[in-house]
Amino acid sequence: MTEKRYTNGEITVVWKPDVCIHSKICWKNLPEVFAPRERPWIKPEGAETEKIAAQIDACPSGALSYFYNETGEEKSVESERIVEVMANGPLLVYGNLKIKGADGNETEKRKVTAFCRCGASANKPFCDGSHTKINFQG
Repeated sequence: MTEKRYTNGEITVVWKPDVCIHSKICWKNLPEVFAPRERPWIKPEGAETEKIAAQIDACPSGALSYFYNETGEEKSVESERIVEVMANGPLLVYGNLKIKGADGNETEKRKVTAFCRCGASANKPFCDGSHTKINFQG
């Protein structure tokens, strides 16, 4: 799985493009850091570290994560699991998960995981944003 890292010296933003469902939440709410038409598209020097962390915590797919450089620890969720059905979109599961695939391989997810509901994802069981392309209603 491809992973890209961007740092401001205090926090490192980790982006996994293969997991991203392109919800646009990051760049709509914090465009001074997330600018998809620019390269690099993530500029962690554009806002205070805590604002960046709060925005990443809202990422519905888990494609964005972060760790504080001082400790090297990635934030994990320590609350009960919550399941949310997105209108015309994925099933979001909040919490730390271990997913066992049909092939027996296990994947660990933290914070939020987006599961496909439309059936069109090329990254099943995870959402890849295909629901938008096929105009999924549900």
